[in-house]
Amino acid sequence: MIQTRWIRVVVTAVGLGVGAGVQADVRLHGLFTDNMVLQRQMPVPVWGWADEGEQVTVQFRNQRLSTVAKGGRWQVRLAPMPAGGPDELLVLGKNRVVLRNVMVGEVWIASGQSNMEWPLRATDKAAVDIPASSNWFVRLYTVPKLRADAPVDNVAGSWEVCGPLTVSNFSAVAYYFGRDLQAALGVPIGLIHSSWGGSPAEVWMSQPVLGADPEYKRDILDGYTVALARFEEALARFIKEEEAAKAAGKPFARRRPTTPWKPACLYNGMIAPLIPFAIRGAIWYQGESNAGRAWQYRRLFPDLIRNWRRDWGQGDFPFLLVQLAPFREIKSEPGESDWAELREAQALATKLLPKVGMAVITDVGDEKDIHPKQKEPVGARLALAARRIAYGQRVVHSGPVFKRMRVKGSKVILSFDHVDGGLVAQPVRQAEVRKLWATQPPGQLYSVTKGKLVEPLVGFAIAGPDRKFVWAQAVIEGDTVVVSSPAVQRPVAVRYGWADYPVVNLANAAGLPACPFRTDDFPLTTAPKKSQSGP
Repeated sequence: MIQTRWIRVVVTAVGLGVGAGVQADVRLHGLFTDNMVLQRQMPVPVWGWADEGEQVTVQFRNQRLSTVAKGGRWQVRLAPMPAGGPDELLVLGKNRVVLRNVMVGEVWIASGQSNMEWPLRATDKAAVDIPASSNWFVRLYTVPKLRADAPVDNVAGSWEVCGPLTVSNFSAVAYYFGRDLQAALGVPIGLIHSSWGGSPAEVWMSQPVLGADPEYKRDILDGYTVALARFEEALARFIKEEEAAKAAGKPFARRRPTTPWKPACLYNGMIAPLIPFAIRGAIWYQGESNAGRAWQYRRLFPDLIRNWRRDWGQGDFPFLLVQLAPFREIKSEPGESDWAELREAQALATKLLPKVGMAVITDVGDEKDIHPKQKEPVGARLALAARRIAYGQRVVHSGPVFKRMRVKGSKVILSFDHVDGGLVAQPVRQAEVRKLWATQPPGQLYSVTKGKLVEPLVGFAIAGPDRKFVWAQAVIEGDTVVVSSPAVQRPVAVRYGWADYPVVNLANAAGLPACPFRTDDFPLTTAPKKSQSGP
């Protein structure tokens, strides 16, 4: 198995470089470097390696802690500290290690797939924001990419002070999140970026968690075994055909088969080595690679959050996610969508688990690019969620969230939570509504308030007993939205933003967009046929 052998070689090499007892010198874990940020207001583990039985002393501020290395590893726990710095962290054993410019503040993990990985230099505001990025109180750490068969115990990165020379290739979402959070809290912010483009959620979960669940074992672990065997066969055919073409002097344009993702490989290589570093919470932007299995994601994603929380041992730390952005072709008629089902699965996690927040970005999308270039609103909304959920600040952190529906004759009246300041219709980009207008006269899309034509409220579809959805007229009345259509006289369900690329514009007065939703429990396209589509 080509992939498996490669992974084992990598893990062995890393283990030889960082394992216990390889060198006599006292060494710190790779997260402990100059310019780092330690988490304030909670116990802070500090750990590393030394010879068996060696006494190790750690000094930081007014704390001096000693321990003895066991099994080649040592660890102490600093008592909770207030924010501040810079300070020096001193480690004493047979040798002396000094870390300089160490801050104490707030530490966050940023993880996921390519939209979290997307660098600041490739965003729409890079030319303005990179030159203005210098901030002594924001520190950046990128975890090197590593797939691993088993959990590794170290990383080989370094902390850097945020600025034009260091932030260009750093996660844009994480940067904007940290920038806004630092401005709001006034304390140092440490951002640990650990993501990999194209990765599905199950590679960020531990093997024990996946193996303990019968469905995950069948569908994910056993499914990988089958996929790997198919890959090996396809690769062998590819190599044989490529060699034959070269020997015959013929062109060979086929694409090399893609190696399947091994479950738990990124947890092992990029999350496990970070534990138990003290953190405030995590931000997460992922889901595109699981859209075709959105029904499974309803369980998988909450289990990922539980997995991380359990292994970190810090209780229910805040976990803030980004809902999928609009992508793919705009549809002129309502229909089914696996991306809409994935967004619903993401939203469900905020209801199932405590301290889980979500940034809705239905106003940030690109039909032809799965990587929207607008990352500032994403980071900004995550920062608002953090301020409310992690720090208890009284800020508006969410757009309208569907609460209940009431049928009145041929109309449906929808009510919402998080209507802070009232419901509004945001401006709609004409390029987005042009396809909707192909099937509906523009006048039917506009609302009339106090005799004046106002911005169209779009994105609502309504269905009767036949479960056939059609576009609906939607009007804001106070803190409710009234939905109707001449084609549906006995409405039973409403959907909002239910599409790969939802064209929507309902928001609250704070400018935060409403979360897409459905009022029905009709079967979902990604659900097993025997399953019901309710929560």
